[in-house]
Amino acid sequence: MRIIAGVAKGRTLGTVSGATRPTSDRAREGLFSSLLSEFGDFLGLHVLDLFGGSGAIGLEALSRGASIVHIIERDVDAQKSIENNYALVKKSQPVGEFELYAMSAQRFLSDMPKKQYHIIYIDPPFNFTDDEVQELLTKLHIGQFLKADALIAVERTTKGSKFSWPDGFTGARERKYGAASIFYGHYVP
Repeated sequence: MRIIAGVAKGRTLGTVSGATRPTSDRAREGLFSSLLSEFGDFLGLHVLDLFGGSGAIGLEALSRGASIVHIIERDVDAQKSIENNYALVKKSQPVGEFELYAMSAQRFLSDMPKKQYHIIYIDPPFNFTDDEVQELLTKLHIGQFLKADALIAVERTTKGSKFSWPDGFTGARERKYGAASIFYGHYVP
């Protein structure tokens, strides 16, 4: 798995076997293509990745110029992988602020000081139910974590039921990438 673009383009990232399910290169390329069409570039954007895994999504955003990237990950082995991957990306001198929060997404949304984000990426384990994902989205909305132009991307299994957005959000589009689908939605302030 490599960084696709930006100052750290081409850097190879490590993964954690068994602890995470990395987003495929094809899905990551599709995700970042969609984000670029939405925002134009990443300069000045604030990005939140609620289930960090290897950190590839957040670190890709950092490489592309995001000013703030916060990654949430509770698995200790995955946290070490994210830290190692960040060290590789940092060598390319990205200018943005990076922070790894060693906790669950639920705890972060309940306990941490509220910051606002332009992009929120949610890729929970496939055994997370749609109801649990909707609870996270509701916490994002109620907790005022979302900037007015926020875009949320939720990765789910393609074989699962059709994902639906809770109140406060409107679906924008869905893209399928083999075993995974990414659902894009907008915050409705």
